[in-house]
Amino acid sequence: MPRTPARLLTPATLLTATLLTATACTAGGPAAKNPAASARPSAATSAPAPPVLTQAQAQAALVTATDLGEPWAPTQGVATWRDGLLKATTDSPECRRLLDALYADDLFGGDTGARAVTGLDDPLDQAQLRYQVLALHAPDVDRTLAWLKSLPRSCGTFTAVTAHGAVQGVTVREADLPRVGDARQGLRVTLSGETADGDPTVLTMDVAAVRVGDDTIAISLGGLGDVAPEATRAAMETGVRRLTEIRKSGRAQI
Repeated sequence: MPRTPARLLTPATLLTATLLTATACTAGGPAAKNPAASARPSAATSAPAPPVLTQAQAQAALVTATDLGEPWAPTQGVATWRDGLLKATTDSPECRRLLDALYADDLFGGDTGARAVTGLDDPLDQAQLRYQVLALHAPDVDRTLAWLKSLPRSCGTFTAVTAHGAVQGVTVREADLPRVGDARQGLRVTLSGETADGDPTVLTMDVAAVRVGDDTIAISLGGLGDVAPEATRAAMETGVRRLTEIRKSGRAQI
């Protein structure tokens, strides 16, 4: 088609052409580029979320009696001291929350994803260890770790009453844990009292939790008299190493 001579362009045509040119510059021309917008990474380049821990992975990450060595063995049932000494209450809501968590062997509540649990017994010291691998939201775990850290100040020493009416003096101290995982916190809780016949009783509980990425390990170790903290430390170190290896293996297969 022959080009329209410039002298035949009407004022209206010129106006339309001017508006189209201005629109093109505003919408896509060099003057419209936003350096800040172009610098933002696209959603496609963001790091993918880690895969959720499966039940099979959680089960495979559990420690065993072999990991801890003798005299540890698979549990034969709930320890006799649990109901007699650990089922107790107190006036302070924070301290009562701690006692309830110890008795239930549950620091984080029941709202979890994958959860694997095992129990081990030390018949020589009448001690029992409970080991859990949990899939939890990291912010929820960190809030629980912060709560545990606050307890030696808010519940350092208090009085509790068992379900049978026995009065116990309770002390709560921070536990020394190996520096494994991404965040961790532990406590040593001692409950001292007397039986109905006047015989002294001492129950020692070590409780610890460690977050490993988006997964969590919870350990409780209780026994009559003094409980050696080496079992808790060994379970934590072995467990973190095993969980990390299992998670790496799982990601490699995806």
